[in-house]
Amino acid sequence: MRILVATVTAGGGHLQAAAALEEAWKTTCPSDDVKRVDLLDLVPKVQRNFYVDGYVKLVEHAPELYGLFFNKTDNPKRLRELAAFRRSFAKHTNRKFVRFLREFEPQAVLCTHFLPLEVLGAVKSRRGARAASPFTVCVVTDFEAHALWMEPAVDLYCVATEETKARLVARAVPGERVAVTGIPVGAAFSAAAPDKASIRRRFGLRDDLPTILILSGGFGMGPVGEILTSLDKTDREFQTVVVVGRNLDLRRTLGCQDRRHPTHVLGFVTNMHEWMSVADLIVTKPGGLTSSEALALGKPLFILNPIPGQEMANSDFLLERGAAAKANRPEDLPFRMKRLLGSAKLREMADAARELGRPDAARAVCAAVAARMRT
Repeated sequence: MRILVATVTAGGGHLQAAAALEEAWKTTCPSDDVKRVDLLDLVPKVQRNFYVDGYVKLVEHAPELYGLFFNKTDNPKRLRELAAFRRSFAKHTNRKFVRFLREFEPQAVLCTHFLPLEVLGAVKSRRGARAASPFTVCVVTDFEAHALWMEPAVDLYCVATEETKARLVARAVPGERVAVTGIPVGAAFSAAAPDKASIRRRFGLRDDLPTILILSGGFGMGPVGEILTSLDKTDREFQTVVVVGRNLDLRRTLGCQDRRHPTHVLGFVTNMHEWMSVADLIVTKPGGLTSSEALALGKPLFILNPIPGQEMANSDFLLERGAAAKANRPEDLPFRMKRLLGSAKLREMADAARELGRPDAARAVCAAVAARMRT
């Protein structure tokens, strides 16, 4: 069987989810022909840069504007009225992807972003066309399903929680077309518990100090410098690990600064599961994938200034379930950390995170797709 995993570079989460699905399908069905494609690898460089850089700059410099766009477009009725235009625009601006679909002819396409769904909608709506009409799967990568994910051509939605499913059903998606699988994470996050003491020694971390892991996403966004400055005012001993992704300027700036608390500044890492495993608390923006990876390892989250939109929705879910705490400003951190580190509250948050975690979500998606295709 030919399986395609389609995604888009718009934040690292969509790519990570796609990689997890590719890994899981190849593991469970090694004889299948599985390919993964980023639609932005098939468009002109100018178009790719506009899409990626535009998203990053909007989120970083005008989050309120992004939040406004998010809320205004979260309207299923309005988007249905624009469906023909959206499909036509997506198809004509992604011609190489359409050609790829015709050449590869996948039996199923697993989408971790809404853009390939729109292209598939256009392809499948062409009556009498010879283009392939694959089984189309929408894998929602946040805890809330925005209306942009809702495409009539979708045969199966795979979502994070029962609440996510209920939101889709309330918006007229048939319940039998929605499977609660969790958000797919890499196999490393579902492996046996690592030897934390060994990992700490390998990374040069102290065993006698709590570890705070600060994540800024693949693009190194957010007030990381302000967070570290505030944490240095905390009247409690701990060590900090900061991952700034591909932001080399930020890594150089932070790496040459002196800190009261032991601090390790890292760039892009490929062993996030190990860094998360030795953390006592993860300070991060609540992206769907980062949150799901932390939950899979039973790690509590501390959310700081989430972006209006999907991050705010993810934040609400995690706070409601008791797996996270939240502050609105970096200057609130010293007081909050002093009270939280080593407390019963932190242990309760870790228990809640462990209960929410779906480390086998990628396999669950593959199993749900295979089962639906057999019926």
